[in-house]
Amino acid sequence: MMFFFSNCLKFLFLMTPFFVLSMFLSMTLGWGVSAKKKLAIKVGFAALIICLAVLFGGKWIFEAFGITLDAFRIGGGAMLFLSAIGLVNSNVLDKTQQKDAPKFDSSSREISKIAVVPLAIPVTVGPATIAPLLIASAEAGTFVLQCVLAAALVVAVFVLTIILILSSWIEDKVGINVVIVLSKLTGLILAAMASQMIFTGIINFVKASNLIQG
Repeated sequence: MMFFFSNCLKFLFLMTPFFVLSMFLSMTLGWGVSAKKKLAIKVGFAALIICLAVLFGGKWIFEAFGITLDAFRIGGGAMLFLSAIGLVNSNVLDKTQQKDAPKFDSSSREISKIAVVPLAIPVTVGPATIAPLLIASAEAGTFVLQCVLAAALVVAVFVLTIILILSSWIEDKVGINVVIVLSKLTGLILAAMASQMIFTGIINFVKASNLIQG
């Protein structure tokens, strides 16, 4: 059970919900609540399909390209760390910046257009999210554990979708600046996760080299 809940939390942070929320608010400026709800559901569905495909296809990707898990830990950790730095250093999106941002109408065609790109990919599920998912898939080993990870992923995406559905309420209650601050705090947590991935990969490489030399 602890494995399930810890992965729920990890997957939720990997999808940077508050950064996604800030982007969602900027792209739906002037939209009605119902249009935002439709977009939020489409984004959540698209993100879930992409993440599940990565999760269950991770093993085949490693085998096809001959990549070791520890090499991917280091490379994926580096990408995640760069993403975390981007979150921490991102500019605050205030009301003035929102007015200058690109405008999107709330038609059904526009909702479908921006739900997958850019909101699902790469805002919600980018390279820094895909890499840890591939590693989690490889570490799971058995199909049963992969199913547990998939369930954790469903819960994480569900929470993200609820946050997006309540975007207007959240903006009214706490303000966009608080959302950006929370996004920066998420960046700090992601930086720590990235460092752990890199250190684990390096340590395993050193151990493997010592065994070969021995």
